[in-house]
Formats: sequence, structure tokens, C-alpha cells
Amino acid sequence: MINDYADRHHPFEGCFNFRDIGGYPTADGRSVRWGRYYRAGRQDRMTEQDLETIRAMGIRTQIDLRRPDEAAEQGPGPLPEMGAEYHNIAVIPEGGSNELSRLVGDTAISGRRYLGYLEFGPDSWLRMFELFAQASNHPIVIHCTAGKDRTGVSTAFLLSVLGVDRALIEADYILTNRDVNRQVDFVESNIGLPEGVDRATMAHHAGVPEDAIGEFLDGLDTRWGGPLGYLRSIGISDATMDAVRQEFLDD
Repeated sequence: MINDYADRHHPFEGCFNFRDIGGYPTADGRSVRWGRYYRAGRQDRMTEQDLETIRAMGIRTQIDLRRPDEAAEQGPGPLPEMGAEYHNIAVIPEGGSNELSRLVGDTAISGRRYLGYLEFGPDSWLRMFELFAQASNHPIVIHCTAGKDRTGVSTAFLLSVLGVDRALIEADYILTNRDVNRQVDFVESNIGLPEGVDRATMAHHAGVPEDAIGEFLDGLDTRWGGPLGYLRSIGISDATMDAVRQEFLDD
């Protein structure tokens, strides 16, 4: 369904799953602006060539969805030194991974697990949409460690507000799987696969199940009438959503 992967994907040497959500059509006949929102994995392993490339992109805001302990261990990457405002908005709080497993079971990545993110309260999404709504914050990079789960859920919320069709939201999520082999190659060559983990297992963990974001959206539909219903229920106003559309959509 998405035929322009090469246009939206930025194949950095030491950063993976970095891509633009621009160009997607919306229900009202507009389209998402290019160069406003990039979803990505961690950036702390970028090469010198990567640094030259990302510096030229003029990123103003880095939204880091990792737990504080993850962010401290891996580091923020190069963007704050390039002038980007850094915001650590942890979708899962420190110590929250065990709590998440208690809430939803010790499951693999799934829509059920994504719905569990919401049990940690609304602050992450409220802060995120405040940043999305302000023109001075753009362009934005939003990321977690792999750029697929917490980043995928956050991007699904944004694309839903922008009026992008659900089928495209699901297809955008699945694009993650197209950068898995490059990531495994990099880890194997530069860091080494974790003890006891082979390439197939590493690739499995780096990718996403194709049905997970659909299951997440189904859960939102059942309980809140959809993504916008959930966002309204936590206090994100129609005025804020309109401001987000104004900043992200072509006229």
C-alpha cells in the first residue's frame, strides 16, 4: 500500500527505522507535510556521515519516549548539541516494564501490550500534543529505543488526529520491518549479537507483528470510540487537535 518507502526512509548508517510521515492523504483531501515529523530509533550510534546529514535537517525538537533509565544508559544522541530542545516523555515510567507485564501478562509485543501503555496515565500524550501543536517546535524527531512500539503508538495517535485512513496507519507501522536486516547487520558487525541470540531471533525482536497496531486501534474503538475519543477523554481539546492539523497538514 505504501510505495514510496525510499522517499520517506532515511537510511542512516548507525540509526535505524528513521522515516518521515509526510505525504499521507487525509479524509478532508489534504496531505501530511513532509519534513515536519520523523519517527526513529535511538540516535546515539550515528556515524560522522550521519551527523552531517541530520544536522542539515534542522531538527528543533527531540521527543524521547524511553524510560529515564534507558535514556541515561544510551544517552540522548547528538540532537541536543545541535540545538534541538530535548524532552524525555516516558511512555513507560522507570520500573514500569514489570508493571506492564503484571497488567497485561508476560506477552510479546501486541496490541494488548500497547493498550497497557495507557494505564500509566495521560501525561505523556498530553505533553506530546502540546508540543505537536506549536509551530516553533517543528521539525520534530520522536523516538524510543527501536522506534517501533512506543513510537508506533504515538504516531498512530497523531495520524488519527490528522485524519489519515486507518489502513495507512497500519501500513506505516509495518514499514518498521523493512529496516530490520540492516539493523541486525549493524549490530552483528559493530557490537556483536547478545549472547545466546542468533540473527533470526534478533530480527524477530527488531520487527513488529503485523496485527499489533490494528489490535491496539480495535481496543480504542471498543472502549473510547476510537483514538480521538481516547484523546478527548484525557483532556486534549478539539482546539489543540485543530492546531495540530494546522501545523502538520498542507492547505
